[in-house]
Amino acid sequence: MREQFKVLDIFAGAGGFSLGFKMAGGTVVGGIEIDKWAGETLAYNHPDSQIVIRDIQTISDEEAIRIFKSNKPNIIIGGPPCQGFSVCRQGTGDAKDPRNTLFQEFIRFGRIFEPDLMIMENVPNLVKIKTQNEQAVIEIIKKELIDLGYHVDYSILNATDYGIPQIRRRLFIVASKVKITHPFPPPTHTIASQTQLSFWEHSLLSCPTLWDAISDLPNLEAGEGAEEMSYSKPPQTDYQKRLRVNCKLLYNHKAMNHTKRMVERFTSMSWGDSCSNVPYHLRPRRRNSEKIADHIYDQNNRRLHPSRPCHTLPASFYANFVHPHSNRNFTAREGARIQSFPDHYVFMGKPTVVSHKLLAREGRENEKFLCQYNQIGNAVPPLLAKQIAHHLFQQLSNSKDDFKKAV
Repeated sequence: MREQFKVLDIFAGAGGFSLGFKMAGGTVVGGIEIDKWAGETLAYNHPDSQIVIRDIQTISDEEAIRIFKSNKPNIIIGGPPCQGFSVCRQGTGDAKDPRNTLFQEFIRFGRIFEPDLMIMENVPNLVKIKTQNEQAVIEIIKKELIDLGYHVDYSILNATDYGIPQIRRRLFIVASKVKITHPFPPPTHTIASQTQLSFWEHSLLSCPTLWDAISDLPNLEAGEGAEEMSYSKPPQTDYQKRLRVNCKLLYNHKAMNHTKRMVERFTSMSWGDSCSNVPYHLRPRRRNSEKIADHIYDQNNRRLHPSRPCHTLPASFYANFVHPHSNRNFTAREGARIQSFPDHYVFMGKPTVVSHKLLAREGRENEKFLCQYNQIGNAVPPLLAKQIAHHLFQQLSNSKDDFKKAV
């Protein structure tokens, strides 16, 4: 009988992490997410899972046990927002100590359910950060998990090494009750040319490019497209076939509305150019002014090369990148393709919202939700999560079999 892996995704966002574990054969028993729109996306795409849209800090141990009583998880995954170190309990202590952040909720749920596996995702910079007392944050996190009875390993993985067309480095921490010898999957792809490959690397596949990911999507100019539409052409690459599956409709492929001046700016750009490369009169203006801004953010509105992987998609990627051929920013669906979400995965909420800083300034905190772009940019690429999950499932099963033989 095949072992059943029951997954609970906490700090789940739109569900990219849990989707990958589901693709690998796991059962997603539930998800916990504080944001309303991200939680709605999670619930829509995981209709058989118990989705809780609440602040995890308001869920007591007893309530957590009651909610997941019929489907107790033996795997807990999540990306607690440690990277900002801004959620200090009671406003005291060292703000860079993960024990003062929402990471402690990750530990608490491990204590409640005692799963076989806990996998945490975060930004690579976490391995460099130290507390005020010069303690390495990553070592504190390891000790907290070891104290729960886990073997702990961590590694920084790059999405391009696993066939995702995006240069995206992320830290993954694996905590397992049974010692796993090789907790991280070996690379399957490379962005190197055949002439650059070493002898052993010749077995690796070529990583898809940006254009390999999105070239089959309907051509749009600024303001065109819709939240639901038909495909206009068949898939052009294996990557596209993999993500289209058997979809009949395309979702979230709506281009942003741009001013005439912004379209002119994009028209002047070649691949690799950003706002700092455009003619002076087309450069961004100061806020609420006709004057050209003194400082240009070089990373904003960069036209990407079609024959290379995409740069890292941040949460606000609607303003970061320009389509390789059209004079507009990416659509949410193009971002989802780059992140390796299948086309049947629908993102709820508005495509974009006004800045959270502006909402806070105007006292409109009740409108502060994660838009489609935020949800996509924050996610763990599902195909990366799938390879991590598949590898861990095999390793965990093998480790348990070896333990049984030894006994």
